Amino acid sequence: MRYSQLKAFHHVALLGGFSRAAEALFLTQPAISEQVRKLEQEHDVLLFFRERKRTRLTEAGELLFRLTKQFFEIEQQISEYMSETSAITDGALRIIADSAHHVTDILGKFQKRYPGVVVSLRSGNTEEILEGLRSYSAEIGVVGGLSRGREMETLDLGSSEIVAFAAKGYFSAEKTSISLAELSNLPLIFREVGSKTRQKLEDAASAKGVPLLATIVAEGREAVREVVASGAGVGFVSLAEYGHDDRLIKLTLQDVSIHMSETMVHLGQRRDVKVIRAFMDIARACQAETPPEQKKPANR
Repeated sequence: MRYSQLKAFHHVALLGGFSRAAEALFLTQPAISEQVRKLEQEHDVLLFFRERKRTRLTEAGELLFRLTKQFFEIEQQISEYMSETSAITDGALRIIADSAHHVTDILGKFQKRYPGVVVSLRSGNTEEILEGLRSYSAEIGVVGGLSRGREMETLDLGSSEIVAFAAKGYFSAEKTSISLAELSNLPLIFREVGSKTRQKLEDAASAKGVPLLATIVAEGREAVREVVASGAGVGFVSLAEYGHDDRLIKLTLQDVSIHMSETMVHLGQRRDVKVIRAFMDIARACQAETPPEQKKPANR
């Protein structure tokens, strides 16, 4: 009795016919029929009643089918167990994020569990992140707002409000908010084209009929922070990424509410890459542990 014979028999019994079993196993119908015939011949037993329009199990076939269901179910459990418990002992994980803030907790837990994996983390805007994933130069991306599609698999990390910020002393100490009209008359520090923060702000201002033009364009969030801290103008960032900087003051936007949703993403066709699967599992666990009151609904 061979494994291939049992597998052929099981699929014929499971699917109710030789042609369906052949399709499921990517074999020809004669090949399936031959495997079952040899199984019957070698053990001198009839397993199927072969009728013109359908195939039925004999009593002996029913008993064998009960056993093969147990056999192949255990085989599947073993496969899943070995896949889940096999250790990632080495390798590399490359992450591109619009802000490291969104992955620091996940990274800490991942490194404790898989200390042999070398992790590299670099920043980029949405366009750079997606291109990095598509070109296989990164495994994981964190972007500002991305809907799940056929190409990418995603994990929603929540959202936070976009705020303005300026150098301490740039405005009076009492000022805590600012209107779009005021911003249109001030020097503005924007990120590069491709930044979701910039795009959302420009779209919202345009909808209100207020043009916002960049005085200085800086590459990356940290560059914007440093330029703003120098007193050169007003910048913009999501509240979750504002952080703590004694050089700066935060200003809420008075006449518009803009939220930046954050999404962890990877190529769907790479979902079975072990290091990607392991990182996403830990990310999902971290999300599940976050108290409901700390999860901000995404602005859809």
